[in-house]
Amino acid sequence: MQFTLTKPEIEEEIDYLKLISNLASEANTIEILTIKCDTCGAQITLEKNLVVKTCDFCNSPLIVDQGRISKIIEPVSILIFKVTAKEGEAIFKSWIQKRWFAPYNLNKHANQKKKLHSIYLPYWGYDSNTVTHYKGQRGDNYQTRGYHINFTDSKVTPKIVTKTNWRYSSGTVTNVFEEVLVVATDSLPEEFLRKLEPWELSVLIPFEPKYLLDFRAEIYRVNVQQGFKNAQKIMQAEINRSIKKNIGGDNQRIESQMTNYKSIKFKHILLPIWLTTYSYHNKVYRFMINGHTGKAHGERPYSWIKITLFILLSIAIFALIIRLINT
Repeated sequence: MQFTLTKPEIEEEIDYLKLISNLASEANTIEILTIKCDTCGAQITLEKNLVVKTCDFCNSPLIVDQGRISKIIEPVSILIFKVTAKEGEAIFKSWIQKRWFAPYNLNKHANQKKKLHSIYLPYWGYDSNTVTHYKGQRGDNYQTRGYHINFTDSKVTPKIVTKTNWRYSSGTVTNVFEEVLVVATDSLPEEFLRKLEPWELSVLIPFEPKYLLDFRAEIYRVNVQQGFKNAQKIMQAEINRSIKKNIGGDNQRIESQMTNYKSIKFKHILLPIWLTTYSYHNKVYRFMINGHTGKAHGERPYSWIKITLFILLSIAIFALIIRLINT
């Protein structure tokens, strides 16, 4: 059954990006000394008395003369490092040793004078109340008698068939979102940083410049407006779940929806990671640790010799099992 769906009426059309821009223009800002990596584009706070160093994200050299004053939206909250440097090194060593399909000499390459760097990464945290009007269909399953026909011997066998009765559905759902986290940098792959979650946001503390005295911090490269677009994608998944729950039934179809975002707020948050890079056969790999929980994730090379041997061994074991069963 098909329906002709009309766009639901809403209170008003709102330019949310313009609204976010206005909020950003009213936010407190600070000036900091930063240095930009020409190779990967990362921009990090500059340490005092720094002459030459390498980029934490790609291991490229940085020159202090490239430092400049940057004006940014001031961080509101920060999550303090809980994992020490010694604990981080132990986590890295253990992670390397557990890579089953890594090259045999990876441990040697990864641990040659490699040091973990502590760095705060920028995130945007968004709050919003949403009201969503939707139209769709609700599907309720029911069972009826059917038949299975075997065309080889023309035998007809009765069976129970499940079918779905679809009917029109519409309504409104509300959601409350608090601190929807959006990565505000592209120096590291977002899918890697998601592997470090969850972050213990319940223990965030108000930001003070003193917390960066012994640490570096990366400057956000994803602006507030783009960050809100990304946050909307995260919110949308939860909104869809709310709609399907509201529709009910065994199956749901969402045909159209319109969402109003209200009471929008955002904050600049700094979250801690330990980061290092190591090279293997002239390729750079990155490894990172959640500086508060110790959860780790990283890039690694693969040994195709190990993988091939594993496949051959698996085939041999499978063949042996089949032979024993037949015997």
